[in-house]
Amino acid sequence: MGREVTKSRRERTFYVSADALRAVWAYVNTTRRAAVRRAQAHGRYELGSEQALVVDRSGHAGRVLHCRLTDGQVVRRHVTTLDVEERRWLFVEGERGLEPLWLWLAEDGLPFLPHSWEAVYRAASQRCEVHLAGRVGQPPFFTPHMARHSFALYMLVALQHALDNRFGLSVQERHDFRLLYGDAWNLVKNLLDHASEETTRSIYLAPVSDLQVRSLLQEQVDGGASALLAQIARQSERVMDSEAGW
Repeated sequence: MGREVTKSRRERTFYVSADALRAVWAYVNTTRRAAVRRAQAHGRYELGSEQALVVDRSGHAGRVLHCRLTDGQVVRRHVTTLDVEERRWLFVEGERGLEPLWLWLAEDGLPFLPHSWEAVYRAASQRCEVHLAGRVGQPPFFTPHMARHSFALYMLVALQHALDNRFGLSVQERHDFRLLYGDAWNLVKNLLDHASEETTRSIYLAPVSDLQVRSLLQEQVDGGASALLAQIARQSERVMDSEAGW
């Protein structure tokens, strides 16, 4: 991720699973393509004073963009220097004309801005409330912050489980491994782009702080990370378990 779009203004490397990439490409070839076609038919991609057309790429992994402005001038910009506002006005020449370089698009084919995800989660929660009213005690609800927290909790459990069990390390070997690579808390801190490990412990993982997570996750629990997450949910009123509650 470019430094201009991260919380700490530091460039970050984000790893995406193969399944997630397949889902993104499915979106690009279906829903996104349909939105682009509709926008092109309505003339929404005419270049104006703020837009720029990416005509070439260079540098390592093509991270330097060659952008043609409306006055014909071509400028070079490294992707790490582009903020959210600048990124939303970048276009490329597609099969049927101009289309945004921005990946996630709204139904009108224009860039879907970060704050708009709040409305998406809110609408989904409202649909659950309507359709599940009277059928479950508490219909599920979700927010972007809960998604971030769920990611942090899952990664903490999965990484701790891998470090302690999957590698078959002895106590001394685990100690040496953590000295070299850091423990699960430190790894999750880096994934969340926190300034310190203490931030990870005291804020985003607060719902499980009273469970003495370190000792809990080092217990032998059959079923791997999923079983550990279920155990945490059973012992904390602040953690929801979809399998148990719905």
